[in-house]
Amino acid sequence: MNRRKFITETSLTATALFIGGKVSANEVFGGPRLTILHTNDVHSRLDPFPMDGSRNAGQGGIAARAALINKIRQEEEHVLLLDAGDIFQGTPYFNIFKGEPELKSMRMMGYDAVIMGNHDFDAGIENFAEKMTIHGKMPVLMCNYGFEGTAMESINQPYKVFRKGGLKIGVLGVGIELAGLVPEQLYGKTIYQDPLRNAAENAELLKVKHKCDLVICLSHLGDRYADKKVSDEVLAKESNNIDLIIGGHTHRFFDKPREYTNKSGKQVFVNQVGWGGLQLGRLDYEFNSGRPQKLDKSQSNLLLENIGK
Repeated sequence: MNRRKFITETSLTATALFIGGKVSANEVFGGPRLTILHTNDVHSRLDPFPMDGSRNAGQGGIAARAALINKIRQEEEHVLLLDAGDIFQGTPYFNIFKGEPELKSMRMMGYDAVIMGNHDFDAGIENFAEKMTIHGKMPVLMCNYGFEGTAMESINQPYKVFRKGGLKIGVLGVGIELAGLVPEQLYGKTIYQDPLRNAAENAELLKVKHKCDLVICLSHLGDRYADKKVSDEVLAKESNNIDLIIGGHTHRFFDKPREYTNKSGKQVFVNQVGWGGLQLGRLDYEFNSGRPQKLDKSQSNLLLENIGK
């Protein structure tokens, strides 16, 4: 009888960004290194896709993801693991257990912070709050949802500062407008607030007051739209203090992070890794005192199941 052994094949795409000529970021900076791992729109996909000959057959699954995360943590000293929402909905696991196994597995993998996507309200805001409190036990960061008077009021926070190797990393979260997308009875008294204004205010706090070396925005706005709807692209261009946006909602597989220029003329990266837990995003940053952070390289890691004897 076959037993399953989960492994990963990495580097669907790897992009190295160098600082002029042939000099690598390691040679120029030589300072602390931060590895950011991220997922989005996993949609309750705990098992790999079935071996049915379809496009995604044998791909994904939490065992393959956990194995890769553990491998990277053994190789890199400072790792931050984040999720950009829509943890719930998509397989019978959610229909039956309402998010318990999803959040348990994320806690076991050591996620540092998550945000809520629109589908995380699918069993009601009270359900998400209960399951997160009992099984997830990880920071939920939403700066543009007013949760006063709801079950999320005591759980949510607008941002969090993480310390990694002498660095201060600020992480905030923004969510999509719920009206017209989520039935009102599921989000209750939650008040949607302007994501551009709220992200700007909290990013300024992180950069100026807390003196963060890197400010990350977890976003479930969607990467970009044909109309003027607020998106990660709009947020990047209208921001001043956000360095990186990790997005979701639109289920796009990026070959490499998109690069934008903000209102201050500074570089902002946006990244997203599709849906269904098929990929684990990786972004490696280099730092040095007196110099700004630089994105050294990025990878989209395809998660595969190998079945062997």
